[in-house]
Amino acid sequence: MNQVLQKTDLANEEMDLRELFSAFWEGKWIILIITVSCIVGGAIYALKLPNEYQASALLAPAQNEDGSRISGQLSGLASLAGVTLGGGDANKTTIAKEVMLSRAFLGDFIARHEIAVPLMAAESWNSGAGEWIYDRALYSAERNEWLLDENGESLAPSTWDLVKAFREQLTVSENKDNGMITVALTSLSPNAAATWLRWLLEDINEHMRAQDISDAESSVAYLEEKLEETSIAGMQQVFYQLIEQETRTIMLANAQREYVFKVIDPPLAPQEKAGPKRGLIILLAGMLGLMLATIIIFFRVVLKTGRTTSNQQELSGE
Repeated sequence: MNQVLQKTDLANEEMDLRELFSAFWEGKWIILIITVSCIVGGAIYALKLPNEYQASALLAPAQNEDGSRISGQLSGLASLAGVTLGGGDANKTTIAKEVMLSRAFLGDFIARHEIAVPLMAAESWNSGAGEWIYDRALYSAERNEWLLDENGESLAPSTWDLVKAFREQLTVSENKDNGMITVALTSLSPNAAATWLRWLLEDINEHMRAQDISDAESSVAYLEEKLEETSIAGMQQVFYQLIEQETRTIMLANAQREYVFKVIDPPLAPQEKAGPKRGLIILLAGMLGLMLATIIIFFRVVLKTGRTTSNQQELSGE
């Protein structure tokens, strides 16, 4: 009895598979039409996407061995005097990377170099004319102003929107083996990608240098004030050494152009596009169309089988 049931089940499974394959064969035109339509749609979408270009720079942490050595020797004395000397180069590099991605720094950077319009309103880059093509629904290139929405409010992006958009185009990665840092920036224009990245590296070096100079000058002023208040020779010697250290920091900062990051490989305008991956987009569209057509055929088989079963049950009941 069990063998008979197993043979019956096997026969039913064979019939189901046969019906399924038959349904797919009958619906081959549906599969072909849907798949080709998705491929064509994906191709049209991919071709409408503007080219993107990525400029990159290879950086190394700037070293200051002498300053680090003296800082280590005097760190204990400085803590007694109420002054905190700068940390090592690794710590300074880590801080610089975080500052470079911070909202305050990027907001000032975008405003200082006036890149808000090409960052947010540009649709593409006209390489022949060497100019931006702007979204006419957002920005008027003729009047050089952002347009108004239906409520009469300006469509100009906020500082947060600008920073968010710039962060999406900026990547910072570090090689843990040798400490080298790669900074890459993506833009619709190859020239803008290289220029903006060069400005960014110059500004972060200048920002960190100016901040260290300001901190050192404040420390010198504080130490000189404390020096006048004490008459103990030992403490005076400590203060002189600390003032010498802070003065050295100011001198080195003024002398070093690449203060935190030393550019090993500078950014250049890329010759080849980094995106979009049009072939991959078309391939994914074709796979999506094939899956959609398969699901449609499968549900047609299920509905047809359900109706057949229902009709058989009605006939059996009669």
